[in-house]
Amino acid sequence: MEQYRRKVALRNARFYAYHGYYPEEQVIGNEFYLDIICSLSNPTINSNDLLAETINYEELYRIAKEEMSQPKKLLETVVESILNTVKMSFHEINEIEVSLRKSNPPFGGDTATAEVSLYWRSNIE
Repeated sequence: MEQYRRKVALRNARFYAYHGYYPEEQVIGNEFYLDIICSLSNPTINSNDLLAETINYEELYRIAKEEMSQPKKLLETVVESILNTVKMSFHEINEIEVSLRKSNPPFGGDTATAEVSLYWRSNIE
């Protein structure tokens, strides 16, 4: 029996946001890059060309924009919130990975980025 897996991703979505542990990060803000990767097992394979039969990456961006606009101290909290909102919005998804990169974190690294990722996989396939 054939199996298909569809992957829909939003990669390198850039946001200026105010996440950070230190008070100055929540005032000054920083540039962030976000990836959301979603997978479906055995998606409907047809030529209907209907947006309703896939994961709408415009909706992924809307979720990301909303979550990124709410300052949090830890990147872990941000990615968890994004992942949970995507999971609740698209019940057909059975794998999600969210990665968030902060440009120039406040520890003096030359062009460094800090990154946090969270991966979820459904037990049901």
